[in-house]
Amino acid sequence: MGDEIRKYLFDISESINSIHDYLGKNRDFNAYLNNKVLRRAVEREFEIIGEAINNIIRIDKNIEIENARRIVDFRNRIIHGYDSVDNVIVWGIISRDLPELKTEVDKLLKE
Repeated sequence: MGDEIRKYLFDISESINSIHDYLGKNRDFNAYLNNKVLRRAVEREFEIIGEAINNIIRIDKNIEIENARRIVDFRNRIIHGYDSVDNVIVWGIISRDLPELKTEVDKLLKE
């Protein structure tokens, strides 16, 4: 794996860590919902994650990231359809999908 892909994987890992840092240990959906700055910060990290995955796919289609296309599509939705972003969906992705993505990325970075 080339240095450029490793850089993108590192960016994904850093964005996931940032989302966790922003939310803190006491994750509370209502606090998230009522904090526009927090929501925008999380959305920005998802933009970075999606763009990094898009770049990885462009460079090497053989890199295995489950749901890569879905992640890129979500990034596009945030950027181009910002007015239709559903906070419940974002929260679900944070809760269910980010831990799995973090595990995948960390494994790839160790190779």
